[in-house]
Amino acid sequence: MGTMAIQPDLFALDPAPEMAPLPGLRFAEDFVSVAEEAALIAGIEGVALAPFRFQGWLGKRMTASFGWHYDFDSARVAEAEPIPAWLLPVRDRAAAFAGLATDELVQALLIRYDPGAGIGWHRDRPVFEHVVGISLGVAAPMRFRRRLDEGGFARRTVPLPPRSIYHLAGEARHGWEHSIAEMEETRWSVTFRSLAARFKEQVAR
Repeated sequence: MGTMAIQPDLFALDPAPEMAPLPGLRFAEDFVSVAEEAALIAGIEGVALAPFRFQGWLGKRMTASFGWHYDFDSARVAEAEPIPAWLLPVRDRAAAFAGLATDELVQALLIRYDPGAGIGWHRDRPVFEHVVGISLGVAAPMRFRRRLDEGGFARRTVPLPPRSIYHLAGEARHGWEHSIAEMEETRWSVTFRSLAARFKEQVAR
């Protein structure tokens, strides 16, 4: 399994601006094997997925949350069912990739992107801190943008091959929005998140 920070030579010797490195983003290909990928997809298909909900609107992607769930209708986060046992081994490895203790990744979000489904421009909710995602099934470009003071956006694009992993922290996590265009083929993903320090303090009270 190859592990690397995003470097200019990942894309080209003289990368175009939209392909330039993004501080706070780490990426690796072949994080899981073909057999592990198939097992994770089967696991996702074995849980009760539901359409993504946002203020009464239903999205095309199908999701399930474990550990913690953020309700976009009420803008509240609450504890959810524990992360399933079949996800724990890959969570351990994802935490190690991100340089985190395993028990810091307290939330797992499972998504199936059916044809026509994508995810619009957003930052993950501030209740969460580290974001570690595993891409399954087919490749997808992960797009990033950051508004510039002089107007317009700085943009980056990171290809996510199937079985790859990424980690968002720091500037990539907080300074940039990201999105995934509508898919032409079915794709799955597993995303692990940690809680922000401020929210952990509230929970501990």
